[in-house]
Amino acid sequence: MNDFFEISVYFGVFITLVTYAFGLLLKKKFNIDLFNPILISVALIMLFLVIFDINYEAYYDGAKYISYLLTPATVCLAIPLYEQFQLLKKNAFAIILGILSGTLTSLTGVFIFAFFFKMDHASYVTLLPKSITTAIGMGVSEELGGYVALTVAVIIITGLIGNMFAEVFCKLCRISDPVAKGVAIGTSAHALGTAKALEIGEIEGAISSLSIVVTGLMTVVLASIFAQFI
Repeated sequence: MNDFFEISVYFGVFITLVTYAFGLLLKKKFNIDLFNPILISVALIMLFLVIFDINYEAYYDGAKYISYLLTPATVCLAIPLYEQFQLLKKNAFAIILGILSGTLTSLTGVFIFAFFFKMDHASYVTLLPKSITTAIGMGVSEELGGYVALTVAVIIITGLIGNMFAEVFCKLCRISDPVAKGVAIGTSAHALGTAKALEIGEIEGAISSLSIVVTGLMTVVLASIFAQFI
């Protein structure tokens, strides 16, 4: 089976798209947040690789082409931001302050968690970029001496949790303002959370897409400071 994956360039893409489409069907049929298409796709791909004893490298050689779409997809998030530019100008101070508060909360939470469980430095800095996009998070983790592969996994898990439970958390915290929702989701759950924010509303999606960028920049600076604490 590994040989088949190695000679079939796009079979990894095929498996990824099929499992994701299956996840979309489940989400549409049952409309349950737990049936997240990305989560279902990841679980099914892992099961597939284990059952057929396929090396991850063989799968990734084909599936990696999907990741090339990440950059243009991220750039497209600028469209709803442009459409809500006047709202952004009106609430600029509150948005920046909210993003800064969210970023500090994320980093402080990781510090408390690492201190409580007596984690070593490498494990600690691995978790610091958990709430920013994978591309930036990998660079931060590598620069600080963390485990990059584990950082990627933590970032994905963080995004999935945000995608699945963003609306629930907003209701529990009684956050009803669309700008506040966008800041909260984008700051804590990066691109996967923003996908959910876009489902909630245009304003939420626009502010969330801005929060991704600003959170990433703030984390790059602040993570290097927090890294000195352990």
